[in-house]
Amino acid sequence: MKFRSTLLMFVLALGFSGMAQATGEIVIKFSHVVAPDTPKGQAAERFKQLAEKYTKGKVKVEVYPNSQLYKDREEIEALQSGAVQMLAPSLSKFGPMGAREFELFDLPYLFPNQETLHRVMDGEVGKKLFAKLDSKGVTGLTFWDNGFKQMSSNRPMHKVADFSGLKMRIQSSKVLGAQMKALGANPQVMAFSEVYTALQQGVVDGTENPVSNFYTQKMHEVQQHMTMSNHGYLGYAVIVNKSFWDGLPAGIRSELTRAMQEATAFERETAQKDNDDALAKVIAAKTTTVYQLTAAERAEWQKTLLPVHREFESVIGADLIQNVYATAAQVEKEQAVTAKPAAKSDKKK
Repeated sequence: MKFRSTLLMFVLALGFSGMAQATGEIVIKFSHVVAPDTPKGQAAERFKQLAEKYTKGKVKVEVYPNSQLYKDREEIEALQSGAVQMLAPSLSKFGPMGAREFELFDLPYLFPNQETLHRVMDGEVGKKLFAKLDSKGVTGLTFWDNGFKQMSSNRPMHKVADFSGLKMRIQSSKVLGAQMKALGANPQVMAFSEVYTALQQGVVDGTENPVSNFYTQKMHEVQQHMTMSNHGYLGYAVIVNKSFWDGLPAGIRSELTRAMQEATAFERETAQKDNDDALAKVIAAKTTTVYQLTAAERAEWQKTLLPVHREFESVIGADLIQNVYATAAQVEKEQAVTAKPAAKSDKKK
């Protein structure tokens, strides 16, 4: 069955290549598994517009949302075979490919703020992670946001003890499994499309999501409590078929890189706005009680979850984790320096 699937993808790839040559255009098939109105979906469309504009029509980008071409589990194989040229899978998809270093982004309480997160993605760590994909026929272009994750269940979750015995849905990730076990919960790996029904029927008690996912999937209808924990992160990597990318004329590749940089800035702003808007809608619906952790409660959560970092050092790489720590410390230092003049100014007033 797997051989037949791979053969079909290869035949499709040859067909797509032939069509592109016949029309004289460079065709990029950009496949993704979410709706067009999500931040990822909107950014894919923005990239299409910018790519076609900057290359003066030499490149045509065809966007296929909602798993129109391939489902979640099929799309990376399709990219590697050349049946599609571009994807934006969630970061959890790279571990099963053998790039376990990407599980860095699953570590709880690793990124204290968005500034640290984006510096890590756009800097040395991001480059090292993408380099791990080269041998797999994949080139990484950039990282896109979904957002920081919050905990939800039908039980208030203020203290670590509140998680005891809860069946919590997670993505397929050993790091996330260890995170839930550290809290005293029972991790349940489950496809995202099945979560609403599982919550509704009590198959699982709760889950973790950025608020935008929580609201758009209508989880507020079946979850009585959500704790704003910002304990983890959910994001994507935009990737291309390496042979296709390397084979592009240098000028075309440069313009596509420019288009992707602008689409990335747009996507990150959109993701933040969507999460902010979704939180307001969840609160307005009055079906879910939204709770903000106190400083003492957050400290307890962090103390419980930080040992997960050490547990996965040998898998992810201690150097990568230490780099994030150093980046976070630098950001904190810069923010403290920036805040001081403002404080003095206020005092004079």
